Amino acid sequence: MTKEAISPELFRVIDANLNRLKEGIRVIEDIMRYRDNNKELSQKLKSLRHLAVIDEYTELLHYRDSINDVLRPTTQSEMKRDSIVGIMAANFKRAEESSRVLEELFKLYDNKYSENFKHIRYELYDLEKIIVLNENR
Repeated sequence: MTKEAISPELFRVIDANLNRLKEGIRVIEDIMRYRDNNKELSQKLKSLRHLAVIDEYTELLHYRDSINDVLRPTTQSEMKRDSIVGIMAANFKRAEESSRVLEELFKLYDNKYSENFKHIRYELYDLEKIIVLNENR
């Protein structure tokens, strides 16, 4: 992947989705770690979060423009969560959707990255089932 291969707008999309993916995983990881003291699930989530990297990190920073993000203001639906399960579900979806965006974009530039984000997405699907179903028992 080079600067010429990806437009600044796509660097912004990649940057935003990498951040969203890692942030979503981190929320769930911290609940499993600090609330539940669940070392196994915390470690699995941490490992996935650490897989969510690309070599071109500094390139992404050049194109970051969070101040001018047209959807930066918080929407009302983002301000309301009914339960810890709701928080975890929202963050699983955030992470899964972001990994899908990254998987698709990298099909254009680097199949290794694309496969990595696909792997992360499927691992998140499995962890979501385990964690959310366990919460509802």
